[in-house]
Amino acid sequence: MTKFNNFIRTSMFGGLVVLMPIILFFLVVRWVYGAMTDVIYPLTSFLVEKTALQQLLADILVIAFILIICFAMGVFVKTQMGNLIFRGVENATLRHAPGYSMIKETVMMFFGRSKSPFSAVALVRPFSSETMMTAFVTDEHPGGSFTVFIPTAPNPTSGNIYHLPKERVHIVDVPVDEALRTILSCGIGSTNMIVRVADLRKKKPDQIG
Repeated sequence: MTKFNNFIRTSMFGGLVVLMPIILFFLVVRWVYGAMTDVIYPLTSFLVEKTALQQLLADILVIAFILIICFAMGVFVKTQMGNLIFRGVENATLRHAPGYSMIKETVMMFFGRSKSPFSAVALVRPFSSETMMTAFVTDEHPGGSFTVFIPTAPNPTSGNIYHLPKERVHIVDVPVDEALRTILSCGIGSTNMIVRVADLRKKKPDQIG
């Protein structure tokens, strides 16, 4: 009976290990698709009304059109004239829009096109508990304390700033862009950071709680 129970348990666990990544992948795709279709709904609804296309086909056509526009814009700004025009428009208008610079830096950092303004990635304990949060170190002070930025998920352009003693800040050797992807994916892919902290606890048990 014990062997049978173990067989059932291990088989169930094995099935979950196989299926969960697939399910999570499709959930993320569904969420991204839903977010995109919400944004482009005015265009797709206009297209459906004027051409009698099915909603799904209208969504695909509008998304394809947007991708073509993105490609054309990328080609345009690579030219000397296009880059000059874009810089002029950006400096004259966009840079004065609240949050534009932060959003641009985040996007550029996510795609590896810009150096991160954060010096390191850390898992921090801002409260008197074992709860750890993903944070980016923004400054280090005399005495060993840190200033960190803890972003919200899945929107890393907003968050909170904390000033913490060094014993509450666990620096992890993880690239900033990798940590940023875990924020955008609501924690998916955080295993590497957790493993790094666990390794530090084994090596320096007196310094890490």
